[in-house]
Amino acid sequence: MRNFTSITQLGNLEEAMAKAFEVKRNPFADQALGRNRTLLMIFFNNSLRTRLSTQKAALNLGMNVIVLDVNQGAWKLETERGVIMDGDKSEHLLEAIPVMGCYCDIIGVRSFAKFESKEDDYNEKILSQFIKYSGKPVFSMEAATRHPLQTFADMITIEEYKKKPKPKIVMSWAPHPKALPQAVPNSFAEGINMTDYEFVITHPHGYELDPKFVGNARVEYDQDKALAGADFVYAKNWSAYQDPNYGQVINKDMNWTITEEKMALTDNAWFMHCLPVRRNMIVSDDVIESPQSLVIPEAANRVVSAQTVLKEILLGL
Repeated sequence: MRNFTSITQLGNLEEAMAKAFEVKRNPFADQALGRNRTLLMIFFNNSLRTRLSTQKAALNLGMNVIVLDVNQGAWKLETERGVIMDGDKSEHLLEAIPVMGCYCDIIGVRSFAKFESKEDDYNEKILSQFIKYSGKPVFSMEAATRHPLQTFADMITIEEYKKKPKPKIVMSWAPHPKALPQAVPNSFAEGINMTDYEFVITHPHGYELDPKFVGNARVEYDQDKALAGADFVYAKNWSAYQDPNYGQVINKDMNWTITEEKMALTDNAWFMHCLPVRRNMIVSDDVIESPQSLVIPEAANRVVSAQTVLKEILLGL
């Protein structure tokens, strides 16, 4: 593996899971693999779990780690060609990227959707430039359209906690005060579609995702009906994908909040969320604090997913 931008690049899912659980059992077994190798982590957006878990994963592999927050620790970057740079942006991404590549062996990039151009977002304008110009392997630490490290951790968690071979997975939209990207739901749907699990996506009208990510999932607009008999409930907000409302909040219906009453409709389901979470909007206090909440084990598995991916990239160097 050279670049990692989609969960589908893991290849055979059963083999990928076996590799992940081997990493989890023996987190320090491959320190020689990363010795004298440097990971550069570049953040265009805020991060807690992704930053800490990926850095921990690299250290477990014996790597050196450099972290760059573009908004605080670097010159403001221009991304467009042909621009007369007479404003507040002092450096162009086309020079910055190959320079960054000089200082490392692998690059991780975190860059969210800007909601300024659907075309730019869904063409992964920032991430694709790093892949094209850095000269180094690049992996996504969340991009405009996908969050594959999160999805890999989610799938590891489901594998650990499922009580039947083919559980029912429900991904439910929930209200949020701000416009959030579709990256996590897109990526989660893409991952679950790699399995033979029963998969239902539920959301209000107007929040339909890109069909290429929905795949074989059943779309249900009645949340209560969707939740019936669920084994896992994955709650997540996202903004509208369909034009002309792309990137907008078009609904804040609090009836979609995951509460104890909603969870009672399930088959004693596990609750999942990628975090950070808006309590009592996305999910009630009682649900996220319940014994059925997997948000902390899920977050812990972010180290495992990142380390498994980094190991595969290192093996290819």
